[in-house]
Amino acid sequence: MMKPFIRVMKALSDPNRVRVLKLLEERELCVCEIQKLLGLAQSTVSKHMKLLEDAGLVERSRQGTWIIYCLADGGESVYAESLLSQLRTWLDDDQELKEMLSALPEALVMRSCRPKD
Repeated sequence: MMKPFIRVMKALSDPNRVRVLKLLEERELCVCEIQKLLGLAQSTVSKHMKLLEDAGLVERSRQGTWIIYCLADGGESVYAESLLSQLRTWLDDDQELKEMLSALPEALVMRSCRPKD
């Protein structure tokens, strides 16, 4: 059963997908929030999220018209569960990630894709 392992490793082979996982450690995010933080096109972010979801690393839920992503609980894949657990302790000293995490409140305040409460 090497296929699930390879799927997880391929999902983690892109720096932007790793950044998304680190951001999702902080809180759930919608595509527009991830897009704002990464500075990528919506279609690119959606492709990244599909790969992460297929690998069992993230889960999505629908809230109205928006898709909200969070880290997967890991029950689907022992490889995804193990890597997510390890990732929590990795890359804490990465400057680019630190900057993205500090920009998280601003991205959430904008909520450009969500209706006003």
